[in-house]
Amino acid sequence: MTAQHGDGTEHSSHDRERSTPPPGIDPTVPVPARAYDAWLGGKDNYEADRATLAAVETVMPSARHIAIENRRWLIRAVRYLAKHAGISQFLDCGSGLPTRENVHQIAQRHNPDAVVVYVDHDPIVQAHGRALLVENEQTHFAAADLTRPDELLANDTVTRHIDFREPLALIQCGTIHHVADELDPRAVMRSYVDALPSGSYVALSHFVQPEDDYYGDLARQSERKFRAAGMKTGWWRPRQEILSYFEGLELLEPGLVPLVDWWPEGPLTRERLDADELICGAIGRKP
Repeated sequence: MTAQHGDGTEHSSHDRERSTPPPGIDPTVPVPARAYDAWLGGKDNYEADRATLAAVETVMPSARHIAIENRRWLIRAVRYLAKHAGISQFLDCGSGLPTRENVHQIAQRHNPDAVVVYVDHDPIVQAHGRALLVENEQTHFAAADLTRPDELLANDTVTRHIDFREPLALIQCGTIHHVADELDPRAVMRSYVDALPSGSYVALSHFVQPEDDYYGDLARQSERKFRAAGMKTGWWRPRQEILSYFEGLELLEPGLVPLVDWWPEGPLTRERLDADELICGAIGRKP
């Protein structure tokens, strides 16, 4: 992955860390968008963000593949929705930092009329997102917090460009596992699903804590390392809990499975890794 600044130039993490961080940014505290960028090998992150990967790698050397497979799954999911399901509206919540093969590029490649609205509340994501999307008239960015669905769904940019009378795709790729239990992620997702018209889809991926003793323990260790590195969010949850986020939806085959097993493009050309068992995903359709 290569992340770029709005002027199209690339800067090393070392160069950026010597400069003054943008207002409102604390480079000493890791945040999900920058940490995800670091796990993907990007450049829009700080040492604190990279430390989250180093910490989890002490118990799971293949940890980086959680992010890599999450991104690959997103590409397959959006391609399916745009090319085969005929969806022309995409609402990408917690979209994160721009990279190669973003949602609008995938969707519009298969459906030139597709409209994409990215939503994020991270100030760095907002700056990069707006700069990179300025020349694409069918792609927009909204500053909103996905943990407040009523506010997000009422956001001016969202309501201006997404027609809630027609089917759309709601993307929650690696987002809900950053919603704390006290914020009730099940209720958060219920609010989104209730707002979707019939024929809409939800694509969701999430850290999973398998029932298997080995992988269950690995998930718990990974979460502890994540937290010890300073990340305040990120929870590995049981499969049944994640399934509850799809309430009111009909899951497409193969259901909620490890991401490498969700409609792969062919046989896995590498050995199966521990990381493959610790993130799952599914797409659900609203009847």
